[in-house]
Amino acid sequence: MADYVVVGGGSAGCALAGRLAMSNSGNVVVLEGGPRDRHPLIHIPAGFVKLLGSKLLHHYKVEAQEGLGGRTPIMPQGAVLGGGGSVNATIYIRGQRADYDTWSSLGAKGWSYADVLPYFRRAEDNDRFSDAYHGTKGPLGVSDLRQVNDLTRAFVRSAQEAGIPFTPDFNGRKQRGVGYNQTTTRNAKRCSAAVAYLRPALASGSLEVRTGCFVTNILFEGDRAVGVEYQQNGVRQTIRAEKEVILSAGAVQTPKLLMLSGVGPEEELKRHGIAVRHRLEGVGQNLQDHLEFPAIRYCTGRYGYFGEDTLVRSARNGLQYLLFKSGPVMSNVTEACAFVNVDDMEEEPNIQFHFVPIVFMDSDQEQIKRAGATVNPCVLRPRSRGEIRLRSTNPADHPLIDPRYLSHPEDMRLSVKGLKLAREILAQPAFAPFVEKAEAFPGPDVEDEATLQSYIRSKGKTVYHPVGTCRMGTDDLAVVDPQLRVRGLRNLRIVDNSIMPTLISGNTNASAIMIGEKASDLIRGIDPLPPSNA
Repeated sequence: MADYVVVGGGSAGCALAGRLAMSNSGNVVVLEGGPRDRHPLIHIPAGFVKLLGSKLLHHYKVEAQEGLGGRTPIMPQGAVLGGGGSVNATIYIRGQRADYDTWSSLGAKGWSYADVLPYFRRAEDNDRFSDAYHGTKGPLGVSDLRQVNDLTRAFVRSAQEAGIPFTPDFNGRKQRGVGYNQTTTRNAKRCSAAVAYLRPALASGSLEVRTGCFVTNILFEGDRAVGVEYQQNGVRQTIRAEKEVILSAGAVQTPKLLMLSGVGPEEELKRHGIAVRHRLEGVGQNLQDHLEFPAIRYCTGRYGYFGEDTLVRSARNGLQYLLFKSGPVMSNVTEACAFVNVDDMEEEPNIQFHFVPIVFMDSDQEQIKRAGATVNPCVLRPRSRGEIRLRSTNPADHPLIDPRYLSHPEDMRLSVKGLKLAREILAQPAFAPFVEKAEAFPGPDVEDEATLQSYIRSKGKTVYHPVGTCRMGTDDLAVVDPQLRVRGLRNLRIVDNSIMPTLISGNTNASAIMIGEKASDLIRGIDPLPPSNA
């Protein structure tokens, strides 16, 4: 028996569980399907590159995408304590003011930018900023990069040469500009939500973390959630929740668990012979994700991080990291970004550029062993909508994931303009000392609208940001209300990125932590933090 059972130890679940345990709100049990975050590469900034293909991530294969020429790319998601925050590139991005004001306008009262900014600040321990937008006393370490590659510096200069202004802060008054990322690190180590929230909370005696727990069903008594059923080491077990069951399993697993438990679209449940406990047509709908595609130039020499993973260089780099906390191991590899509106440079951004000082292709693409510079544009607020459905009633089966990338024509229009600007950035004078004159990808023959679109379809890949499948609101298709309570059921909430009505403008880890922070106040029934005037 626990007071609160939190299903999923990802970024939102860790932040929520830590806050509840530290506030003496009752006993909290976190059930995480993956292992503890003990792998040494998790805690080294550059280690995530080696983890992308590991068992610390689910490698979901999405359904054939018409918008990607029938391809079935992989959508990796964290499968370890700390979730994506333990295996991502540690980029700290919050999105734009308009993102959250849009949530509020869609029925998510209490989730405007003014409402959520205080929770971002409460979470944050920033090593550079201390102002109306940034906090310095929170559990989450946010730091400047200690390692920046020469190719990354060339990107920042080249973007400015292409007309994008420099910004020192993507998370301040305006997101627009090019600059260096801040990262969720502290003292030269990754600071995931598991590190930031769970480790301190374990000392309270009110928190228990169980890993290797695969939750298969939510237990109900009438319309009240009373616990969950799970498997651990092949043994079926149950745990009851005296106060609440809280689903924090993410945008893929949370709707799957609801549907397996009889909560979801009526036709989908009946298709699998699942008794309808509670009809909620929005479960699994509204899936959104960022899609990116590369513009690449090969280098004229050994620039960037190519070859740094050879045996000799890895040993040297590892020693430099251990002794001096410097060198390539200190890099998160994605050291810089740019945010720009490709329709009007003066307006708030609609495209994000991730820069990596290597040749970077998706796992289903040809892997090229050459030094290079890659600029990946993505549409920040895609209009395409997909869905999550059940593959079968076997809880071990991955669900059917259909993002329907590029199904809305506006997403392709902006993608083409973003790709053109990425190529323009790589052709600026600041890159000239490092890269070959001829473009590698898309290549000099890809110029007209049709060939640009074809290239985007052939190279498009996830940016690992699925959201929205249990969205928050007040209409008939909303799954949770603005208090994050599952509509029509008692003692059941959802606290993860599945509740986002719309995808935010950037990387989603910081927002997941904010959701956990705000949810902890909602669940305790205390007054929200005062809205910000910033």
